[in-house]
Amino acid sequence: MRIIDVGRALPPHYYDQETLLAALRLQWGERHRNPSRLEQIHRNVLVGGRYLALPLERYPTLTDFGAANDAWIEVGLQVGEAAMRDAVARAGIDWARVGAIFSVSVTGIATPSLEARLMNRIPELPRHLKRVPIFGLGCVAGAAGLARAADYVKAYPDQVALLLSVELCSLTLQRDDLSVPNLISTGLFGDGAACAVVAGADVPAEGPQVLATRSIFWDDTERVMGWDISGRGFKIVLDRSVPDVVRAHLRGEVDAFLADEGLSLADIGSYVCHPGGPKVIDAMEAALDAPPDALALTRKSLATVGNLSSASVLMVLGDTLAERRPAPGTKGLLIAMGPAFGAELVLLQW
Repeated sequence: MRIIDVGRALPPHYYDQETLLAALRLQWGERHRNPSRLEQIHRNVLVGGRYLALPLERYPTLTDFGAANDAWIEVGLQVGEAAMRDAVARAGIDWARVGAIFSVSVTGIATPSLEARLMNRIPELPRHLKRVPIFGLGCVAGAAGLARAADYVKAYPDQVALLLSVELCSLTLQRDDLSVPNLISTGLFGDGAACAVVAGADVPAEGPQVLATRSIFWDDTERVMGWDISGRGFKIVLDRSVPDVVRAHLRGEVDAFLADEGLSLADIGSYVCHPGGPKVIDAMEAALDAPPDALALTRKSLATVGNLSSASVLMVLGDTLAERRPAPGTKGLLIAMGPAFGAELVLLQW
């Protein structure tokens, strides 16, 4: 199984962090006890700017969950289609090869699901396509979706599977929530879509080979990360212990996974990691004893577009393919973490 390429799409509305901070000051300035704290939080996440699903002036019109979710469907279809078309064009495959599509998101809901609605927008997709919408995995879904797509093409080696991630985090904004987790999320998360093309062994293709995958669940971590869902929509659950969980648990899980494949961290020459935030990246780097520049593309992605939830690790994978492709034969690890709290590991050979 190989990952041929990654298509990407970002909404047309880009704002630097200063502009976004000014808009939030206007929203919260009179109610927040310490406006300078908001500025400090936004600077600490080391994000330079983000793409938003909507123009800034439209956000005050999203008065309830229904309005925000309608916007998620509207914009999600636009960027989802663009990412899929970009992916298939980059991979140079025939649409008829596509046997399955796995779609992941944690920032909106729809029935019919997004990939079903995209069937009507992309007539080139086979009508017998297997559709697997996945909701609730959060940031880990980019890596988990790749693993599930690899499972599929292992069973159907003459086919291609698509993994589509659409995350419009700005549409989850809770304007009445002045908690620290919500303040952090308003400075950290951005919007975008990515689509990976995963090919079976019988499909002529180039790209990193998926050698093995592993799903990890850590007990009693339900309140580390996730959503509380109410009539107002998605309210962030984000505990300050996330970096500590990473430091405490990630290394042992990676060592065990690699040992089962007859490898160790010394054999790993490339990392594709989800940009959860500066402290999470630092924790991953420390846990893995990674070289100083090993997560450079992860940090660059965070600074350029912010954390795009499940789409982020696919963005970093796309950057790796385009800008920093390892030498042939190099072993690599793709890693993402998310609600439960859990992680997904994908062992690659470039």
